[in-house]
Amino acid sequence: MIKFLDLKAINDQYRDELNHAMQNVLDSGWYIKGQSVKDFEYNFAKYCDVECCVGVANGLDALILIFKALIIQGKLKEGDEVIVPANTYIASILALTENNLKPILVEPDVSSFNLSIESIKSNMTSQTKAVLAVHLYGQSVEDVSDFCKDNNLLLIEDAAQAHGAENAQGKKTGSFGIAAGFSFYPGKNLGALGDAGAVTTNDKDLAGLISQLGNYGSEKKYHNSQQGVNSRLDELQAAILNVKLKYIDQEIVKRREAALYYQKHINNPKIQKPNWNIEVNNHVFHLYVIRCQQRDILQTYLQDKGIQTVIHYPIPPHQQKAYSDWNTLSFPKTEQIHKEVLSLPISPIITKEEQDQVIQALNAF
Repeated sequence: MIKFLDLKAINDQYRDELNHAMQNVLDSGWYIKGQSVKDFEYNFAKYCDVECCVGVANGLDALILIFKALIIQGKLKEGDEVIVPANTYIASILALTENNLKPILVEPDVSSFNLSIESIKSNMTSQTKAVLAVHLYGQSVEDVSDFCKDNNLLLIEDAAQAHGAENAQGKKTGSFGIAAGFSFYPGKNLGALGDAGAVTTNDKDLAGLISQLGNYGSEKKYHNSQQGVNSRLDELQAAILNVKLKYIDQEIVKRREAALYYQKHINNPKIQKPNWNIEVNNHVFHLYVIRCQQRDILQTYLQDKGIQTVIHYPIPPHQQKAYSDWNTLSFPKTEQIHKEVLSLPISPIITKEEQDQVIQALNAF
């Protein structure tokens, strides 16, 4: 069986360093908001080329806390409209509705699966106050920051799948807008060994407020200036992330090499490959996503060939029971995408032999 993602093998590359990092945390006797978290926040902010990074418990919390803080600061208010792609993972939507903001679902650009300036422009109203740009599958959204500034829109990034991706000008995701939410779920390109997340921003006041909100609303112990929650990056996960951050760029190179190999050798006209300009570094291939009108048949066929695939994602947010009020809405492009997408095995450790098996099976389908 060719696994979709062999996390054990990926982490085995760094076993000695990870064991050493975890042992250091154990020996320190300090397990919450200690030196490992401080080090990671500094290192990840530097990596994203921003002033501040705040570690939180997971990627969803990162987004929820960004919007909560923006409301407290008066930059947003409950009921404001926020443009968000209709084909995103449900976490992007949950972050908005949790803060009583109004998601305005818009169709993506079908070639990139991402928001475009045109999709924002055609869905703006007088109540639109922000844009949540999702860098889906690891491909950065086109740079909409100037457009948002010109139209007095806050730009927030959902960068949960795009650690290290850049725009055409070489600017890293996490630095485009007022703030960005990252996930370090184990399967991400920069993955912890459990749940973990972070917020990046150049706004020090916003970073300080988010830090407070994630620590019970407390800046000083037992002094609570905000109604916060408990959402903190713990020392153990921060220590693990500090190790793996050193290797993320070389892993991205390997992912791109694997993606390019697929691009060159998959030639079945029934298979639509990702639209990728290899001259820029805008895609880090968290996922390599193809489209096929016979997707479900193809997935079963590949499973029978010993090739594991995953559907990201089978049901769009507006068709979920959790948002039953939206079930009558129609987003034809989004719905077609969700019926056709299939994620192939890709990772920094996938071999050419494994890829050849995938390619041979796809071309014979």
